Amino acid sequence: MTQPGQERSLMQNLDAESRQWLAYAIRYARANPAVALLALAFALPAASAGLSFAFFAFVLLAPVALPAAALLGLYYLYSKRKTTVKVKKRSTKKATRKTQLKGELKGIPTNLLPPEKLDPVPIYKPFESSIQPTANYGVIDKLFKERILLEPKCKPTAVVKKGGVPAFTPSPKVNVRDFDSLVPPDPLDAVPIYKPFESSIQPTANYGVIDKLFKERILVIDGAMGTSIQKYKLDEPDFQGERYANHSHPLKGNNDILVITRPDIISEIHSKFLEVGADFIETNTFSGTSIAQADYELQAEEEVYLINKKAAEIAKECCKKFTAKDPSKPRFVCGAIGPTNRTLSVSPSVENPAFRNVTFDEVVAAYTVQIDSLVAGGVDVLLVETIFDTLNAKAALYAIEQYFATKGVRFPVFVSGTIVDNSGRTLSGQTNEAFWNSVQHAKPLAIGLNCALGASDMIGYIENLSNCCDCYVFAYPNAGLPNCMGGYDQTGKEMKEEVRPFVERGLVNMLGGCCGTWFDHIEEIADLVKDYEPRKPPTVEGLMRLSGLEPLNYTPDEKNMRGTFLNVGERCNVAGSIMYKKAIVDGNYEKALGIARKQVEQGADVLDINMDDGLIDGVSAMTKFVNLLISEPDVSKVPFMIDSSKFHVVEAGLKCAQGKCIVNSISLKEGEEAFKHHASICKYHGASVVVMAFDEEGQAATFEDKVRICQRAFRILVEEVGFAPYDVIFDPNILTVGTGLAEHNNYAVDFIRATREIKRVCPGCKISGGVSNIAFSFRGNEAVRRCFHSAFLYHACKAGMDMGIVNAAQVKADAYDKLDKELLGYVEDVLLNKCDNATERMLEYAATLEPKCKPTAVVKKGAGTGVSEKKASGASWRDEPTEKRISYALVKGIDEFITKDTEECRVSGMYERPLNIIEGPLMSGMNTVGDLFGAGKMFLPQVIKSARVMKKAVAHLIPFMEEEKRLAALENPDAEADESSHAGVMVLATVKGDVHDIGKNIVAVVLGCNNFKVIDLGVMVPYDKILDAAVEHKADMIGLSGLITPSLDEMVTVAKKMEERNIKLPLLIGGATTSKMHTAVKLTPQYSGPIIYVLDASRSVPVCQSLMDKENVGDFVQDIKDQYTELREEFYTNLEDRKYLTLEEARKKACVLDFTLPENTPYTPNFIGTKVIDDFEFDDIEKAIDWNPFFQTWQLRGRYPNRGYPKIFNDETVGEEAKKLFDDAQKMLAQFKEKKSLKLVAILGIYPANSEGDDILVYKDDERTEVSHTFYTLRQQAEKESDDPYMALSDFIAPASSGVKDYLGMFACSSGFGLEDVIEECRANHDDYGIIMAEALADRLAESIAEILHQRVRKDLWGYASDESLSLDDLLKVKYHGIRPAPGYPSQPDHTEKLAMWDIMQVEAKTNVKLTESLAMLPAASVSGLYFGGKGSQYFSVGKICKDQLSDYAVRKKMDIKECEKWLSHSLNYEP
Repeated sequence: MTQPGQERSLMQNLDAESRQWLAYAIRYARANPAVALLALAFALPAASAGLSFAFFAFVLLAPVALPAAALLGLYYLYSKRKTTVKVKKRSTKKATRKTQLKGELKGIPTNLLPPEKLDPVPIYKPFESSIQPTANYGVIDKLFKERILLEPKCKPTAVVKKGGVPAFTPSPKVNVRDFDSLVPPDPLDAVPIYKPFESSIQPTANYGVIDKLFKERILVIDGAMGTSIQKYKLDEPDFQGERYANHSHPLKGNNDILVITRPDIISEIHSKFLEVGADFIETNTFSGTSIAQADYELQAEEEVYLINKKAAEIAKECCKKFTAKDPSKPRFVCGAIGPTNRTLSVSPSVENPAFRNVTFDEVVAAYTVQIDSLVAGGVDVLLVETIFDTLNAKAALYAIEQYFATKGVRFPVFVSGTIVDNSGRTLSGQTNEAFWNSVQHAKPLAIGLNCALGASDMIGYIENLSNCCDCYVFAYPNAGLPNCMGGYDQTGKEMKEEVRPFVERGLVNMLGGCCGTWFDHIEEIADLVKDYEPRKPPTVEGLMRLSGLEPLNYTPDEKNMRGTFLNVGERCNVAGSIMYKKAIVDGNYEKALGIARKQVEQGADVLDINMDDGLIDGVSAMTKFVNLLISEPDVSKVPFMIDSSKFHVVEAGLKCAQGKCIVNSISLKEGEEAFKHHASICKYHGASVVVMAFDEEGQAATFEDKVRICQRAFRILVEEVGFAPYDVIFDPNILTVGTGLAEHNNYAVDFIRATREIKRVCPGCKISGGVSNIAFSFRGNEAVRRCFHSAFLYHACKAGMDMGIVNAAQVKADAYDKLDKELLGYVEDVLLNKCDNATERMLEYAATLEPKCKPTAVVKKGAGTGVSEKKASGASWRDEPTEKRISYALVKGIDEFITKDTEECRVSGMYERPLNIIEGPLMSGMNTVGDLFGAGKMFLPQVIKSARVMKKAVAHLIPFMEEEKRLAALENPDAEADESSHAGVMVLATVKGDVHDIGKNIVAVVLGCNNFKVIDLGVMVPYDKILDAAVEHKADMIGLSGLITPSLDEMVTVAKKMEERNIKLPLLIGGATTSKMHTAVKLTPQYSGPIIYVLDASRSVPVCQSLMDKENVGDFVQDIKDQYTELREEFYTNLEDRKYLTLEEARKKACVLDFTLPENTPYTPNFIGTKVIDDFEFDDIEKAIDWNPFFQTWQLRGRYPNRGYPKIFNDETVGEEAKKLFDDAQKMLAQFKEKKSLKLVAILGIYPANSEGDDILVYKDDERTEVSHTFYTLRQQAEKESDDPYMALSDFIAPASSGVKDYLGMFACSSGFGLEDVIEECRANHDDYGIIMAEALADRLAESIAEILHQRVRKDLWGYASDESLSLDDLLKVKYHGIRPAPGYPSQPDHTEKLAMWDIMQVEAKTNVKLTESLAMLPAASVSGLYFGGKGSQYFSVGKICKDQLSDYAVRKKMDIKECEKWLSHSLNYEP
């Protein structure tokens, strides 16, 4: 290196050539630094050695590394020359190229720079040597290339290329078989003919008579026995009679006992129903089982037998009398078999969801006694009714089938389910089609629905049953829904009209009534059905119809069996999952439940459950686990496969499942008698069966044995046992291939061939199998094993395989067409036995693979680390904040993480006390559960799951709460010790006369989850016992529950007695028939203490917590009292006489306009048709904003004289805040405009129209010969003191009879497209203020668009006000003529009129503005309405309308009257 002061100017040492190279270096300094460096290297003259080295570096390495070569040459020259080149910093000023170059190297003359344009570089021919290489030259060159690519440390027996994989050369195939081994033989044997099943059980004499009557006409079943009895106002002596005068328990409310103590009343009720036209009457035995009668201490078999026999005899005697009067109309007795007051599918203990307070066998035994006694009394039909839990019904049907088999006689069986709410499910969670699938095995003569719903709510579910059932269908709905007082107001004539659609649409073969129906209801129904033909049962396709909570109707696609293949989840099998087995052995059923849930989430259609292990008590484990699964709706929605080689374990599983299961398996291994016995029991349970290809001689391994055994079993099942072919599933044994034993090589081929042949010779059967067996030899090698599974399924499904026990997630991921083709080749050689050494070749290839790689992404050893599939967490909700995670877990019933999340809340510092967590996020989640349950979006099992999660969270917090109390006691020893750690004490009871306790039990559990001590007194509790318990246990509150109507009166009694005894505890009221109005009107006047109506279990907690809040309880109670006072006043006010005109009178006083007068003559529009407008100027829309509603949204209201915009800014109280808000709004509007955040769009239509009465006819064109749509309007009916007309919107359109051509306009507009993106951005920034602001402004913009659009219509498009010139203020004050009323608003309160608007303008198709089910518009920032252009048109309010107009309106609209009442409920002057 040169020393300071020794630097010399670079240019002094440059010759001409070097200067030229330097110029190149400068030119390319920025464009290509590498080239510039090379040029610089050549620019430096040097000794010949230096130049030669630079040139050598250039020639040799430039193609590979130009920059490196340049630097090497430069470095060498630099070190030789010891020359320092000093370069100044680049100027930051802009300059010309020449001045810039001057700045780069000071001192370089510009005349030394090369010219701007250079001659092209010459092209030189490559050198061609005349010296030829030797023959081995190329060979040696190739070896060098290969060897340098090898890993230096690899073995010679397993060569690995750098970055590559071991070289693999497979062994050659031995004895290759090129033919298709799966082709069926030709010719085929004829398909056998199977004899139809002939039962030895003979039908009763009346069976055929009843069947014939169903074909001939619509039959009628009687009305409600319970509510009929209530009309007699019976008291305790009536229920006791002589026989039970000294009975140990009160009997009032036990209606069944009246057949003994007051047979005259029961006979009179039967006779009246028969007199008005009933074909069937039901025995008074709804609670006639020992289980239900135990609540009255009458469970002895002698008493139960007497009740049922006597009831049947009374009913039979009545039927005989009426049949004798008119033999052409025979009458029949239905033996009523109720659901009992226990449920086999729902645990009464949230803490233990697998617990049941009654067993299947106990229910069967109880039903058997009832059936025997009903038949002894002479019933004609057995009616299993009001089924809220399908497993209870299956127990009844099991008892019935066993009774028939024992007695050798078959009675007609009717089955009636109950849909509890608008979720469309039974109380135990099943849809009605799943319910049908579960009971169809009993071959009921008729099936239907009763109770819980009125006819209008029930019809959709009856229609579903009518479509899927091949038997007769009936319905006996309630007389509408209960009113606020628990009674039924629907008259017979009203019910007649409500059930009319059932017969008009051909949905039923029998009609009747349930709760609230009296003789007049049945008389009207009998009169109605005379004019209609009965439903003709459809021919239903013979399918395997399974069910969990939801139906699974297996419909195989013969052309794509793989596409319809049923995945049977394999992981709940102790033989198939070590993790699952360990969970069961350890008693960790929650973990086992998680395994089941994951399988369903990953696509299992059916869930296999197997407990066959020496360490496990199969019956106990199966019972507990299936009961637990039933409580998990996300799992139990799919059917179960009850899997065991021990039949008593199979039975245990079947006794716990309400759905239609598959039994896996039965076989001929123990001979035909045992086979038929097992098959018969499965049939009694309604299960499909898997039959193993196994007989007395052993397991079928060959094609011939598989076909022979399966065909033999099929003949026995369909000919002798009576199984439907489609409920028979054969497992021809999937046996392991690739074992190394030659005799195993054809196992897969034999299975696939047998599959095709068995399905051919056993028509309708199904084929299943344990798919994992096929590749058992390759366990541990994921890619190979899974490829075997997928390839096997591909070929087996082509042959007709229907289902299999599989890892659902894997077989879906490993689609055949995605498998690695090289791997697939080796696999199929083994599967299809294509050569003798296929197994050896497979093993050789398998050894080259990473054991954990996937068959769709094979990884060779040495090419990287093979990894298993990334586990999908399935729980993205886990990324949410803790409070949201807790809410999600509560709603979904997931308790896996609840302890962890609760602890995270506890230590977060956000909650001062553990109790605050309960009151905060935990109760917030439970409130959500309550809302969803009330809306029919959650059903009972899910609510119970939610409570269980809550319980677990609270249990985690209790120790910390106890410690908190302990420390508080140490700090203040003199403080009175708190004897209880509970949040409060409640005495809870179902009142006397009512035996329903499921809702009460849920309340008890939910309160217990929230640290309340609940003293549950059970059912049928008299008032004195309730009050005594409250005193004894020092209760903080009393809770009363009731389901039936008389319970309301009993609750009034309890309230009165509390007042008499001066017990001033809060009284909580709940139950299906209770209501806030009833509580306010009937209960509060009887009791001066707090009385609170609680809607459902989840709402009980915040109410109880508020009552225990000593600081605020006074305000809470007073607020409730004030609410109830208002409700009472409202109730009695509504009862006062109101004056209304009849519809006919109102029409006579209509608004009559003379459309021939010039001021009323319709203006012919400039435009007719539909037009989309999306070119609005944002500034124009913004200017037209009405700001007053904007401030109301934010609850900012100025006081006079500063009301309204812009005066509100001057208001002393809100002015400053209003101005800030307005300024923020302006900023956001500016952002909307700049970013074009919102899309402003509108559609309008103007069409020829005339009125006809109260309707507006819209014509297809101006020829007015064809009506395309009709708009229906409503007329004012409330009496007016003046002579003002009674208006309807149709009054503003010229009548068709006038001959005057009129027009109607309509529109829809929106500013909501894009709003979601704005909101999401705000949400990401945790900007709730921004979200509300954006939504409020979007609403204002939508209204502004509507205003501007209406102006354009008036001035241009329609043109009836072309000279209009109004200020914005006048515009907003509606000083123009013409109106734009909207459906759902005062002038036309019916939202359904939007449907016609959307149809005629094709709104959704042209603008994407949609209507929801409730006919709200989406996006929400949307406006729609009609345009009336006449000067006589004006805004008005229809107000309340009477029933005559509602009925007329329903007829005109061709809408069900109940549907009309629903949409117009707020406009009716009566309670529907």
